[in-house]
Amino acid sequence: MWSNQAAAASPISSGRRMILFLGSLAVALSLAGCAHAAAPDVRPLRVLYLSQSMGWVHDTVRRPPGGLASSELALQAMARDSGAFTVELTREARTITADRLADIDVLVFSTTGALPIDRETWGAITSWVESGRGGFVGIHSAADTALDFEGGEQAYTAFLGGRFDGHPWTQGTAIGLSNLEPSHPLAAMWPDGTAYAEEIYQYIGFDPGRVRVLQSLDMSAGPLRRPYPVPVTWVREIGRGRLFYTNLGHTPSTWDDPRFRDQIIHAIRWTGGRIDAPAAPNPEAQDAAAVMAFAAAEGLEAPSGEAGSSTAADDIRALQTLHPDKHGGDASAWDAARARIRSRLGE
Repeated sequence: MWSNQAAAASPISSGRRMILFLGSLAVALSLAGCAHAAAPDVRPLRVLYLSQSMGWVHDTVRRPPGGLASSELALQAMARDSGAFTVELTREARTITADRLADIDVLVFSTTGALPIDRETWGAITSWVESGRGGFVGIHSAADTALDFEGGEQAYTAFLGGRFDGHPWTQGTAIGLSNLEPSHPLAAMWPDGTAYAEEIYQYIGFDPGRVRVLQSLDMSAGPLRRPYPVPVTWVREIGRGRLFYTNLGHTPSTWDDPRFRDQIIHAIRWTGGRIDAPAAPNPEAQDAAAVMAFAAAEGLEAPSGEAGSSTAADDIRALQTLHPDKHGGDASAWDAARARIRSRLGE
């Protein structure tokens, strides 16, 4: 049985220790550098939760006759138990207007497909975030979402930080979760090496230089291991505003998990400006994690020095587009690229 205990030490544990050290140091320095703590405010944050499905309808947002979806009930419980926020529920993106934004503090999306949000409304939403008047929390299928206007998919992808590119790790797949920054307030509830079972997306349009990745897949754990990095949770600042995204949340059991609930509560508080946490991009930590993912999946010792450079990491990230699944089963480019990387890493 796949338990939620820390995964056993892998042959590349020294590399992981270095990533964790760098992550913890970065968090400590970032927190020490904060000019001021978040301003005290006893008023609960006002959250609007959009769970509209214009594509695949997840069980977490499916309402039974006369009732609420499991994710809606979970958010209501988080609001009640934490006292940190109140939550309004909507399944209609058209209700989000500039006037409505003036009465909320945080938007939470668990959505799919091209939402009926026009260019003008999207401009109001992004301005609301950029000004620091509002924050954004995206959960799981928020990355499988677009906007219903020309260029809307690209605009939304650039805002969120990445877009759905398949889920090789299907529902219930045993996985391990690497925590790149174990002391970060928005990730500390998930110890490094946590064993879990979830549906995990991989992404296109993802730029390591624009986000701070907090969690990623541990490629030394689980039955399905790919030799490239797959981020799971990240944060970013947009102007004076804040954005949080996690791939977790596919199943009702995840929404019931105390760790997930704690993370979402902290994400709402952070995006709503009530707590501080580092959000500057961490490409160096992501590069190290990419090299470690390749080494773990390929059964190599963790490399060091120039082998862990951003160039090597970029080559490793590019493997995702070369996988045989994307080329009708043709593995020639995939195998050649892996061989080049293995040679470079000093096999």
